[in-house]
Amino acid sequence: MEPESLYNLLQLPREVTLPAEEALPGGGKRKYLPPTSRKDPKFEQLQKQVLMEWINATLHQEHIVVRSLEEDMFDGLILHHLFQKLAALKLEVEEIALTTASQRRKLGVVLEAANRSLQVEEPQAKWSVETIFNKDLLATLHLLVALARHFQPDVPLPAGVQVEVIHIESTRTGLRSEKVVEQLTECSSTQDQPPQDVFDELFTLAPEKVHTVKEAIMSFVNQKLERLGLSVQNLDTQFADGVILLLLTGQLRGFFLHLKAFFLTPSSPEEMLHNVTLALELLKDEGLLSHPVSPEDIVNKDAKSTLRVLYSLFRKHAGDGRPHEPPN
Repeated sequence: MEPESLYNLLQLPREVTLPAEEALPGGGKRKYLPPTSRKDPKFEQLQKQVLMEWINATLHQEHIVVRSLEEDMFDGLILHHLFQKLAALKLEVEEIALTTASQRRKLGVVLEAANRSLQVEEPQAKWSVETIFNKDLLATLHLLVALARHFQPDVPLPAGVQVEVIHIESTRTGLRSEKVVEQLTECSSTQDQPPQDVFDELFTLAPEKVHTVKEAIMSFVNQKLERLGLSVQNLDTQFADGVILLLLTGQLRGFFLHLKAFFLTPSSPEEMLHNVTLALELLKDEGLLSHPVSPEDIVNKDAKSTLRVLYSLFRKHAGDGRPHEPPN
């Protein structure tokens, strides 16, 4: 893969319209759903065939009909009716709010009560008054999924719904974008979960051999990194920010990684996630990553996921280049 195509991985799809730089203040961040994500069949199913039908069935007796989650949920009116029906309690808030200020106030009361019922602290919630009121579809979906799962767990939420999201940030040099996969529903059934591989068996059936495998892979990694003047002492922690993983991948696969493509000294979890996501995309493009790996797991220093990724390089490039099995 050429340097230019690497950099293009970070660019927005052509059909996404960027906001004017003056519309996004310095250091400001926004999240966009590209049309390809909106048209994803499972994403559409979650919205229209499950959540909207569930809301309309729940509020049928109140003659409330939702036709768009973005346009109909933002002002708190329908959320007010839905939450009162689900929780079987009455909120002390005005029934009809006509002004922007009163709508925000009403929405705040509803979300505060919902968060208490869901036992979610506001900083950890994937929704807020600001995001819901601004018609953020992903925030609205996260809230509705949480309400359905908590109050009516029999609602047939499709498992494993995830969408690619574009994060936009205003920096000193202009707008910067990156792609992030956002999970909306969990992989709850056996069918949706990836099949077990050798590392699942290793950690489950032979945990005493994990150290041996780590030593073999670390020896391989340090041998390949030696020419870059780098070394690794802890596989579990030193790959969490994605930097060494990217440099190792570039070294082995002959990539030239432009400094615009990744963060050489990441200073936040978001920048670490960006690096790891890019590394996994490169491995997938090369056909090396045969088992799905979540970039969040690497950032969170999950030993099994980290070993799984490094082994994909080990079996291709260790020794004479023929595939290797994990050490016994």
